[in-house]
Formats: sequence, C-alpha cells, structure tokens
Amino acid sequence: AVTTECYPYDVWMTDIRAAFLDGWREWRDERFARFEWPQTGERLTRESFERYRKTGGFVIGHLETDKWMKMCVEDKNTQIASDGGYDEGKTHPRVAGSNARVLGRFVREDGVLSWGEAIRKMSLLPAQSLERAAPQMKRKGRLQSGMDADIVVFNPETVIDRATYAEPVLPSEGFEAVIVGGVIVRQSGVTVDGVYPGKAILAGIIE
Repeated sequence: AVTTECYPYDVWMTDIRAAFLDGWREWRDERFARFEWPQTGERLTRESFERYRKTGGFVIGHLETDKWMKMCVEDKNTQIASDGGYDEGKTHPRVAGSNARVLGRFVREDGVLSWGEAIRKMSLLPAQSLERAAPQMKRKGRLQSGMDADIVVFNPETVIDRATYAEPVLPSEGFEAVIVGGVIVRQSGVTVDGVYPGKAILAGIIE
C-alpha cells in the first residue's frame, strides 16, 4: 500500500547546518531571500546565512507553494502530519498547531474540507495506514464501542491554531477536553496533574 501525508503549512523548517544546505556557497544571491530567521523575522542574505550557519539553529524556508499545499491537504488520500524537531522551545508551529489549523482554517474559514473528512484525515486514516505494522492501531481512530477511548472534544466555532514561527509552541484554542484511554488528561485549558494513562504503541514484525 502507498500512503502520503501533508503539513498544512506552505513553509518548512530545518537546522541551518543541515547537510542538504551544504552547497549554499554556489547559490545565486536571490535564493537566500527565501530563508527567514524566526527569532528576528529577517529574510536572509548571503552574509547573514553564513553568519547563522556558524552558530546553528532552525531556519524557515519559504517555497511559495500555497496552492500546492492546499491541493495536498484537500486530497482524500492525504493524512495530516504534524511532526517536527524541538529544541528548547524552538520548532515549527506545526508541532503545536497542525490539527487546529486544519479544523479552523480549512474547514470553518475556507470550507475546503468537511468536518468529517478533516477528522478522518487526522484519526482514522493514520490509524489504518499503521495497522499492519502495529495491530494496536486497529483500536484507534474510531469513535465506537470496543475501541480505545482516545477522544478530543473541540468547539467548531472557536477552534484555531495560535502557534507562529516567532512563538511556535503557543497552544491552540477551542479544545475543550482531551481524553486518553477514557481518562481526562486536559480540560478547559488545564492539564490534569499526575495522570498518565497513555500506553506505548509497538510495531510487530511484518512478514
């Protein structure tokens, strides 16, 4: 089976010292302007790119691919992705905002996805794609009797992402409760102390 996923953002982020950027000395000057230093919001030049390469840190890459990103998110076979590195609060806003962004912007504001289709892309579809490798996933992504009670309750009128490139870990708004294994772990914006019902999902050996 072939699966695919998409970040609901039209820019990417990586460490400025990443190996695939090693050929920067051969770039044309205008290419550097595609990169942004998130701490200052400045677009880079050849000189500033070299300076930040020496110190290291995350850099934002602007690809000007908003149309492509929307087409990817809208496709019925595409899962919504949210993973990313984390370094003492420095990361991509998708780590904190991906799902809320899809619900608030692509469903409520733009109307390019239905509520059911968006939820499927963030729950059932990822679970189904992992079932062969991790049988536990057959109990995930379904809101029905006999399944694991991992539930997120949100307000469709207010759910929205707040994370930005300058403040990438700002929590999203509109989520009323997070339930893991039938146990409430977060409610009304407050995390429940001392409650850890989550269990590791382990992949088996694929024959």
